[in-house]
Amino acid sequence: LCGIKNYNYRTLQLLNVKSPKDPRQKIIKRVIGIEGDFIKTLGYKNRYVRVPDGHLWIEGDHHGHSFDSNTFGPVSRGLVHGRASHIIWPPSRWQRIEPSVPPERRPLLNRDGATEDGYDD
Repeated sequence: LCGIKNYNYRTLQLLNVKSPKDPRQKIIKRVIGIEGDFIKTLGYKNRYVRVPDGHLWIEGDHHGHSFDSNTFGPVSRGLVHGRASHIIWPPSRWQRIEPSVPPERRPLLNRDGATEDGYDD
């Protein structure tokens, strides 16, 4: 994990975050949206969410079995502890973590006004 004070967050990165429900617990989740992005949620109380300033929308890779923003909403950037870049345990799984997410989990509209396919409509 890398220290990330004043870090420039990007979608698809994996972050180590203090759980909003239990600050003693750390969770690793993928950034789906950054401040200003519009997200189609997976079971959150609102079907669509604009990520507020100073927050991130994070999700686990196992939808439906993950304790993430679909459970507790946008997460304050202040809860971010670090960025995950590699899997190191068990040794048989050593690898660099590549930023990836299914296209349907990308923001519907990002803060720059581009749609999920990258085109301005």
